[in-house]
Amino acid sequence: MSAGAGHPDDPVSRAEDEGAHEPPSLRDRLRALPTFAPGLPTLDPDATPSDPATLFRAWIEEAIDAGVPLPHAMTLATAGASGEVHARTVILKDVDPSGWWFATGSSSPKARDLAENPHAALTFLWPALGRQVRVIGPVTPAAPATSTADFLARSEGSRAAALVGHQSEALTSRQEYRDAFAGALARVQRGPTLVEPTWTAYALAPTSVEFWQASDDRGQTRLRYRTVGHDWEKGLLWP
Repeated sequence: MSAGAGHPDDPVSRAEDEGAHEPPSLRDRLRALPTFAPGLPTLDPDATPSDPATLFRAWIEEAIDAGVPLPHAMTLATAGASGEVHARTVILKDVDPSGWWFATGSSSPKARDLAENPHAALTFLWPALGRQVRVIGPVTPAAPATSTADFLARSEGSRAAALVGHQSEALTSRQEYRDAFAGALARVQRGPTLVEPTWTAYALAPTSVEFWQASDDRGQTRLRYRTVGHDWEKGLLWP
C-alpha cells in the first residue's frame, strides 16, 4: 500500500467509500429527468382563431390523436370564503358556448368552495406535445335536467362511486368503503335510471385562457386570450 493511503479499517476510508456509493438525492434525480421529447408542434400566434374555445378544441383533439394519456384530465383549483386554495384533478366533460364543463356532487368540498366563491381555474398539461392550457373564470351550476343527463351518461361503476357519497370525510376502514360501494353498485344495477340527487354539472365561463407551447430549442410561446366587453383580445406573454 502506498504511503498516505488509508487502511480499510480506517474510519475516514470507510466514510469515503460509503459516500462514493450514496444514492443521488431527490433534487439530483429531479434535475436529471428529461422534459420534452424532440419533434414538438409549434404555435403560430398569427394563425390562431379569434376565440380560445376553437383553439382549445383543436389542441385537445391533437392530444387525443397523439395518444396522450388522459388528455381530458384537468386540475381544478377553487377557494372558499376563507381564501384557502384547494386543487384536485377532475375530468373535462365538454366545451361549448357555456364554457368548460365538469361535474361533482353539490355536497363535495369543491362544490362547497364554489358556492362560497364561484371563481375557479383549470389547468391542462399534455407533456408529449409540450403544451399547457390555463382557463380562469366564474363557474355556474347547470339546470337539473343537464346534471341528470350527465349522471346517467356515466358508467355503472362511476354512478355507484357517486352514490356512495361522504366525499373527503374520514373513513374507518377500507372494508367499510368496499361494502358501501358494493351496495351502491347493486342499487345502480337494479335501477339503471337511479340518479344521485346532489349530482351537479358545472360550466366555467372563461375570462382568460392561456396557451403555452414549448419548443425543441427550449424557447416558449405564451398566448393569452382575455375578455374585453363581449369580445376576445389576444396577446403574447413573456414566458
